[in-house]
Amino acid sequence: MKRRLFIASSALAALAPVGARAQVADLNDAINKAGRQRMLSQRASKAYLALVQKVEPRSAQQVLDRSVALFERQLGELKAFAPTPTLRATYDGLDGAWRAFRTELADAAPGRDAAARVVALDAAVLALAHQGTAQYEAASGRPVGRLVNIAGRQRMLSQRMAKCYLAAAMQIDPAGSTAEIAKARTEFLAALELLRNAPEATAQIRQELVLADAQWMFFNRGLQRLDGAGASPALMSDVFVSSENLLAIMDRVTGLYAEIKT
Repeated sequence: MKRRLFIASSALAALAPVGARAQVADLNDAINKAGRQRMLSQRASKAYLALVQKVEPRSAQQVLDRSVALFERQLGELKAFAPTPTLRATYDGLDGAWRAFRTELADAAPGRDAAARVVALDAAVLALAHQGTAQYEAASGRPVGRLVNIAGRQRMLSQRMAKCYLAAAMQIDPAGSTAEIAKARTEFLAALELLRNAPEATAQIRQELVLADAQWMFFNRGLQRLDGAGASPALMSDVFVSSENLLAIMDRVTGLYAEIKT
Protein backbone atom coordinates (compact mmCIF):
# COMPACT_ATOMS: atom_id res chain seq x y z
CA MET A 1 0.00 0.00 0.00
CA LYS A 2 2.78 2.44 0.87
CA ARG A 3 4.48 1.80 -2.48
CA ARG A 4 1.26 2.44 -4.41
CA LEU A 5 0.70 5.70 -2.55
CA PHE A 6 4.25 6.81 -3.31
CA ILE A 7 3.77 6.19 -7.01
CA ALA A 8 0.48 8.09 -7.02
CA SER A 9 2.05 11.03 -5.20
CA SER A 10 4.89 11.10 -7.73
CA ALA A 11 2.41 11.23 -10.58
CA LEU A 12 0.56 14.07 -8.87
CA ALA A 13 3.80 15.99 -8.42
CA ALA A 14 4.70 15.48 -12.07
CA LEU A 15 1.40 17.02 -13.14
CA ALA A 16 1.53 19.93 -10.72
CA PRO A 17 3.66 22.32 -12.83
CA VAL A 18 1.93 21.74 -16.16
CA GLY A 19 -0.71 24.42 -15.64
CA ALA A 20 1.58 26.86 -13.89
CA ARG A 21 1.87 29.32 -16.82
CA ALA A 22 -0.39 32.26 -16.01
CA GLN A 23 -1.73 32.71 -19.53
CA VAL A 24 -2.01 30.91 -22.84
CA ALA A 25 1.22 31.36 -24.80
CA ASP A 26 0.11 30.41 -28.32
CA LEU A 27 -2.32 28.18 -30.19
CA ASN A 28 -0.38 24.97 -29.44
CA ASP A 29 -0.53 25.86 -25.76
CA ALA A 30 -4.25 26.61 -26.13
CA ILE A 31 -4.87 23.18 -27.71
CA ASN A 32 -2.86 21.55 -24.93
CA LYS A 33 -4.77 23.32 -22.15
CA ALA A 34 -8.14 22.94 -23.86
CA GLY A 35 -7.48 19.23 -24.24
CA ARG A 36 -6.42 19.00 -20.62
CA GLN A 37 -9.88 20.26 -19.63
CA ARG A 38 -11.34 17.11 -21.19
CA MET A 39 -9.06 15.00 -19.05
CA LEU A 40 -9.83 16.93 -15.87
CA SER A 41 -13.57 16.28 -16.27
CA GLN A 42 -12.89 12.55 -16.18
CA ARG A 43 -10.14 12.72 -13.58
CA ALA A 44 -12.35 14.62 -11.15
CA SER A 45 -15.10 12.03 -11.57
CA LYS A 46 -12.60 9.22 -11.10
CA ALA A 47 -11.34 10.77 -7.88
CA TYR A 48 -14.88 11.28 -6.59
CA LEU A 49 -15.79 7.64 -7.28
CA ALA A 50 -12.59 6.54 -5.57
CA LEU A 51 -13.45 8.59 -2.49
CA VAL A 52 -16.95 7.10 -2.34
CA GLN A 53 -15.42 3.60 -2.40
CA LYS A 54 -12.52 4.51 -0.09
CA VAL A 55 -9.94 3.73 -2.77
CA GLU A 56 -6.60 5.51 -2.17
CA PRO A 57 -8.52 8.18 -0.20
CA ARG A 58 -5.56 10.46 0.48
CA SER A 59 -4.39 10.50 -3.13
CA ALA A 60 -7.96 10.65 -4.43
CA GLN A 61 -8.68 13.79 -2.40
CA GLN A 62 -5.50 15.41 -3.71
CA VAL A 63 -6.45 14.47 -7.28
CA LEU A 64 -9.93 15.91 -6.86
CA ASP A 65 -8.77 19.16 -5.27
CA ARG A 66 -6.01 19.75 -7.83
CA SER A 67 -8.25 18.82 -10.76
CA VAL A 68 -10.90 21.35 -9.72
CA ALA A 69 -8.33 24.09 -9.14
CA LEU A 70 -6.52 23.48 -12.44
CA PHE A 71 -9.76 23.29 -14.43
CA GLU A 72 -10.94 26.63 -13.07
CA ARG A 73 -7.59 28.34 -13.69
CA GLN A 74 -7.34 27.05 -17.26
CA LEU A 75 -10.98 27.89 -17.98
CA GLY A 76 -10.25 31.53 -17.24
CA GLU A 77 -7.10 31.46 -19.37
CA LEU A 78 -8.83 29.85 -22.35
CA LYS A 79 -11.79 32.24 -22.20
CA ALA A 80 -9.43 35.22 -22.12
CA PHE A 81 -7.38 33.90 -25.06
CA ALA A 82 -10.35 32.87 -27.25
CA PRO A 83 -9.78 34.65 -30.59
CA THR A 84 -13.30 34.27 -32.06
CA PRO A 85 -16.90 34.75 -30.92
CA THR A 86 -17.53 31.04 -31.58
CA LEU A 87 -14.78 30.00 -29.21
CA ARG A 88 -15.93 32.48 -26.59
CA ALA A 89 -19.46 31.04 -26.83
CA THR A 90 -18.11 27.53 -26.35
CA TYR A 91 -16.28 28.54 -23.21
CA ASP A 92 -19.27 30.42 -21.85
CA GLY A 93 -21.23 27.19 -22.25
CA LEU A 94 -18.43 25.20 -20.64
CA ASP A 95 -18.44 27.61 -17.71
CA GLY A 96 -22.10 26.83 -17.04
CA ALA A 97 -21.68 23.06 -17.37
CA TRP A 98 -18.63 23.18 -15.12
CA ARG A 99 -20.48 25.07 -12.37
CA ALA A 100 -23.17 22.38 -12.20
CA PHE A 101 -20.53 19.63 -12.17
CA ARG A 102 -18.40 21.36 -9.54
CA THR A 103 -21.44 21.81 -7.27
CA GLU A 104 -22.06 18.07 -7.33
CA LEU A 105 -18.38 17.31 -6.72
CA ALA A 106 -18.53 19.47 -3.58
CA ASP A 107 -21.15 17.18 -1.96
CA ALA A 108 -19.98 16.82 1.63
CA ALA A 109 -21.48 13.33 2.00
CA PRO A 110 -20.80 11.50 -1.27
CA GLY A 111 -22.71 8.29 -1.93
CA ARG A 112 -23.86 6.11 -4.80
CA ASP A 113 -26.70 8.40 -5.92
CA ALA A 114 -24.41 11.44 -5.88
CA ALA A 115 -21.76 9.44 -7.75
CA ALA A 116 -24.26 8.60 -10.49
CA ARG A 117 -25.11 12.29 -10.83
CA VAL A 118 -21.41 13.17 -11.05
CA VAL A 119 -20.93 10.64 -13.85
CA ALA A 120 -23.92 12.08 -15.72
CA LEU A 121 -22.76 15.68 -15.32
CA ASP A 122 -19.18 15.07 -16.42
CA ALA A 123 -20.47 14.16 -19.90
CA ALA A 124 -21.58 17.73 -20.65
CA VAL A 125 -18.27 19.15 -19.43
CA LEU A 126 -16.34 16.65 -21.53
CA ALA A 127 -18.36 17.37 -24.67
CA LEU A 128 -17.89 21.14 -24.46
CA ALA A 129 -14.21 20.83 -23.55
CA HIS A 130 -13.72 18.60 -26.60
CA GLN A 131 -15.58 21.11 -28.76
CA GLY A 132 -13.29 23.89 -27.58
CA THR A 133 -10.20 21.79 -28.27
CA ALA A 134 -11.35 21.06 -31.81
CA GLN A 135 -12.05 24.75 -32.39
CA TYR A 136 -8.60 25.73 -31.18
CA GLU A 137 -7.07 23.05 -33.41
CA ALA A 138 -9.00 24.45 -36.40
CA ALA A 139 -7.77 27.95 -35.55
CA SER A 140 -4.21 26.64 -35.61
CA GLY A 141 -4.55 25.02 -39.03
CA ARG A 142 -1.19 23.25 -38.63
CA PRO A 143 -0.51 19.49 -38.66
CA VAL A 144 1.19 19.64 -35.27
CA GLY A 145 -2.01 21.10 -33.79
CA ARG A 146 -3.77 17.83 -34.60
CA LEU A 147 -0.99 15.86 -32.90
CA VAL A 148 -1.25 18.01 -29.77
CA ASN A 149 -4.99 17.31 -29.75
CA ILE A 150 -4.54 13.56 -30.22
CA ALA A 151 -1.82 13.30 -27.59
CA GLY A 152 -3.91 15.35 -25.21
CA ARG A 153 -6.92 13.12 -25.78
CA GLN A 154 -4.88 10.15 -24.57
CA ARG A 155 -4.81 11.80 -21.15
CA MET A 156 -8.59 11.94 -21.15
CA LEU A 157 -8.94 8.32 -22.27
CA SER A 158 -6.68 7.11 -19.44
CA GLN A 159 -8.91 8.83 -16.91
CA ARG A 160 -12.15 7.84 -18.62
CA MET A 161 -11.24 4.15 -18.54
CA ALA A 162 -10.35 4.34 -14.85
CA LYS A 163 -13.54 6.27 -14.09
CA CYS A 164 -15.67 3.72 -15.94
CA TYR A 165 -13.94 0.90 -14.06
CA LEU A 166 -14.81 2.49 -10.73
CA ALA A 167 -18.35 3.26 -11.91
CA ALA A 168 -18.92 -0.34 -12.97
CA ALA A 169 -17.59 -1.53 -9.61
CA MET A 170 -20.39 0.55 -8.01
CA GLN A 171 -22.93 -0.85 -10.47
CA ILE A 172 -23.42 2.55 -12.11
CA ASP A 173 -24.45 1.50 -15.62
CA PRO A 174 -22.06 -1.48 -15.54
CA ALA A 175 -22.83 -2.62 -19.09
CA GLY A 176 -22.36 0.88 -20.50
CA SER A 177 -19.21 1.42 -18.46
CA THR A 178 -17.69 -1.84 -19.66
CA ALA A 179 -18.53 -1.00 -23.27
CA GLU A 180 -16.98 2.44 -22.87
CA ILE A 181 -13.76 0.91 -21.55
CA ALA A 182 -13.56 -1.35 -24.60
CA LYS A 183 -14.15 1.58 -26.96
CA ALA A 184 -11.61 3.80 -25.21
CA ARG A 185 -9.04 0.97 -25.19
CA THR A 186 -9.27 0.63 -28.97
CA GLU A 187 -8.98 4.39 -29.48
CA PHE A 188 -6.06 4.69 -27.06
CA LEU A 189 -3.99 1.97 -28.75
CA ALA A 190 -4.66 3.34 -32.24
CA ALA A 191 -3.60 6.84 -31.15
CA LEU A 192 -0.39 5.50 -29.57
CA GLU A 193 0.61 4.10 -32.96
CA LEU A 194 -0.28 7.33 -34.73
CA LEU A 195 1.77 9.41 -32.29
CA ARG A 196 4.72 7.03 -32.47
CA ASN A 197 4.81 7.02 -36.27
CA ALA A 198 4.13 10.72 -36.87
CA PRO A 199 6.93 12.42 -38.86
CA GLU A 200 7.01 15.14 -36.19
CA ALA A 201 7.75 12.65 -33.39
CA THR A 202 11.15 13.37 -31.86
CA ALA A 203 13.44 10.83 -30.20
CA GLN A 204 12.30 12.15 -26.81
CA ILE A 205 8.65 11.71 -27.73
CA ARG A 206 9.29 8.13 -28.86
CA GLN A 207 11.16 7.43 -25.64
CA GLU A 208 8.21 8.67 -23.59
CA LEU A 209 5.86 6.49 -25.65
CA VAL A 210 7.97 3.45 -24.77
CA LEU A 211 7.31 4.29 -21.13
CA ALA A 212 3.62 4.68 -21.95
CA ASP A 213 3.59 1.19 -23.48
CA ALA A 214 5.01 -0.29 -20.27
CA GLN A 215 2.58 1.59 -18.03
CA TRP A 216 -0.30 0.65 -20.31
CA MET A 217 0.43 -3.04 -19.67
CA PHE A 218 -0.09 -2.56 -15.92
CA PHE A 219 -3.16 -0.40 -16.41
CA ASN A 220 -4.80 -2.68 -18.96
CA ARG A 221 -4.17 -5.74 -16.81
CA GLY A 222 -6.20 -4.11 -14.05
CA LEU A 223 -8.98 -3.09 -16.43
CA GLN A 224 -9.28 -6.63 -17.73
CA ARG A 225 -9.93 -7.96 -14.24
CA LEU A 226 -13.12 -5.94 -13.83
CA ASP A 227 -15.85 -8.04 -12.30
CA GLY A 228 -18.70 -5.64 -11.55
CA ALA A 229 -19.47 -5.25 -7.86
CA GLY A 230 -16.90 -7.94 -7.10
CA ALA A 231 -13.97 -5.65 -7.96
CA SER A 232 -11.68 -5.74 -4.93
CA PRO A 233 -10.26 -2.67 -3.20
CA ALA A 234 -6.76 -3.79 -4.20
CA LEU A 235 -7.70 -4.02 -7.89
CA MET A 236 -9.44 -0.65 -7.80
CA SER A 237 -6.35 0.84 -6.17
CA ASP A 238 -4.12 -0.62 -8.89
CA VAL A 239 -6.32 0.88 -11.61
CA PHE A 240 -6.40 4.27 -9.87
CA VAL A 241 -2.63 4.45 -9.44
CA SER A 242 -1.69 3.11 -12.87
CA SER A 243 -4.09 5.57 -14.52
CA GLU A 244 -2.28 8.41 -12.74
CA ASN A 245 1.10 7.14 -13.92
CA LEU A 246 -0.09 6.76 -17.51
CA LEU A 247 -1.59 10.24 -17.36
CA ALA A 248 1.73 11.76 -16.26
CA ILE A 249 3.52 10.21 -19.23
CA MET A 250 0.91 11.29 -21.77
CA ASP A 251 0.90 14.80 -20.34
CA ARG A 252 4.63 15.00 -21.02
CA VAL A 253 4.12 13.69 -24.56
CA THR A 254 1.44 16.32 -25.19
CA GLY A 255 3.71 19.05 -23.90
CA LEU A 256 6.53 17.90 -26.16
CA TYR A 257 4.28 18.00 -29.21
CA ALA A 258 3.04 21.45 -28.15
CA GLU A 259 6.64 22.72 -28.13
CA ILE A 260 7.06 21.91 -31.85
CA LYS A 261 6.66 25.20 -33.71
CA THR A 262 7.02 24.09 -37.36
